[in-house]
Amino acid sequence: MLVKVHESYRKIVAVCDDELLGKKFFQGKLQLDVKEAFYNGESMNEEDLILMLQEADKDDSTFSFVGEKSVKAGIKANVINKKGVMKVQGIPHALGLL
Repeated sequence: MLVKVHESYRKIVAVCDDELLGKKFFQGKLQLDVKEAFYNGESMNEEDLILMLQEADKDDSTFSFVGEKSVKAGIKANVINKKGVMKVQGIPHALGLL
């Protein structure tokens, strides 16, 4: 999975499955654009990612997840709720604002 942290008034942590980077998905009026500028960052395994997400959550970060593996890691790290996961063209996407 790829992880990129954007610094703003609060950190924005963007996570996506490697194979989805640079792709666009459409479903009705919905569009999911996995832009390299937003998501392309450090490659991490699930265990390291979960620890990083839990630390970022302590800093009042927000989160954006795209892909099966990434969303699953976000749920395991308890930074997104399973009920908040939506799918666009079968690709899971979730935002975490806990």
